[in-house]
Amino acid sequence: MIPTAEPAQGNHRATYRQVMAEPRFRLLFTTRAVAITAGSLRITTFSVLVFAVTGSALWSALAFGIGFLPQLFGSLLLGSLADRLPPRALVAGGYAVEGTIALLLALVRMPIAASLGVMALVALATPVFGGASGRLVAQWLKGDAYVLGRSLNNIASCGAQLFGLALGGAVVAVLGPHRALAVSAALYFGCALAIRMRLPRLERGEFAGTPGSARGGGGTVRASLRGAGLLLRGHTVRRLMLAQWLPPAFVTGAEALIVAYAGEHHFAPGWYAVLMGCLPVGMLVGDLLVGRLLRPPTRERLVVPLTALTGAPLVGFAAEPAVGVSSCLLLLCGFGLAYGLGLQRPFLDALPQEGQGQAFGLLGSGSMTLQGLGPACLGSVAAGIGTGSAIALAGGAALLTAGWTLTWHPPTTPAPVPSHPAGSEDGTEQHTSSSPAR
Repeated sequence: MIPTAEPAQGNHRATYRQVMAEPRFRLLFTTRAVAITAGSLRITTFSVLVFAVTGSALWSALAFGIGFLPQLFGSLLLGSLADRLPPRALVAGGYAVEGTIALLLALVRMPIAASLGVMALVALATPVFGGASGRLVAQWLKGDAYVLGRSLNNIASCGAQLFGLALGGAVVAVLGPHRALAVSAALYFGCALAIRMRLPRLERGEFAGTPGSARGGGGTVRASLRGAGLLLRGHTVRRLMLAQWLPPAFVTGAEALIVAYAGEHHFAPGWYAVLMGCLPVGMLVGDLLVGRLLRPPTRERLVVPLTALTGAPLVGFAAEPAVGVSSCLLLLCGFGLAYGLGLQRPFLDALPQEGQGQAFGLLGSGSMTLQGLGPACLGSVAAGIGTGSAIALAGGAALLTAGWTLTWHPPTTPAPVPSHPAGSEDGTEQHTSSSPAR
């Protein structure tokens, strides 16, 4: 259902070994995994600290999610900086800022509201740092290697988040919350130092876009708003972003109800943790199998079925299944999230060369924002119709997204790529790649 760019080379399948053989990607991959671990450690520890001070579940939840919503505003207001400033300085500076905030929280006893405000300010800049890193990956990995690079980042994110959550509990228990925040800061500073010392410095021509975009045609905020508007007004880019935003948001909303579902059905203590672990395990398996075993055109043809697989198992919760069946349903749901691999090449091919950094920042910040809103919305729904029905509703919404994706193109083999560099006049298709030849 998704048009395959450059069909003459589209059957070439890269390997994870080839992707990891690129030393610059390997450095970004490793530091990103460590930074995600540090972020999970910081977030959980900060939540524990806030709860210990306030005794309020609401304040603790705000501390956990304060880094989500501001990212969208940061992408809209500052996103153009990802294409206008040297990427090595942005990536290293981002890790340094995150480490400084963690150290500040560890050493300075601030009012809770002030601490939340500091965390929100850092979240505003996160899309700029992430966008610069995403643009470097797109520049260094071509064709199917880029898709597998994204797959490796997904796998690292799942593993690092799980490890960071586990590490957070252990470190807080042994060292206390303030020292645990100091450990998080040290991990961030280590990432910043590694990027600064080992990532080559790019010349201006290697990271800047066109002269007009580099100068921005005005201030940063104006250039960022204009760039985001251009991206979201493009039919192809907008729908590919929505396709990558919506199903994970529905799944995250359902995931947020697992603890309550387990409690309502009187599952044995500890089973809620097993259920919550099924989703990332399914996602890890799905990314590995879909990324490693399937050729690029096959992945792109399976976008709709895999998207449907994220939702269909959740619909089964309407029957209030027991713990064993629930575990299997959540594993299948997580596996279906591998649908995103089939969207990576079309998304990259649809982006303007000079706006890739902002586009990657907007993609990540939009996803984080919706994943932050999903639990709140479905939690409100669950209060009225029950957790099982609310989880099933989330699954139905994911199925509707799959149906919407099915309407993008007729279910036939895509037409050959035209020789002239243009898509349809209304912007609904774009088969040519703005990146260098693969």
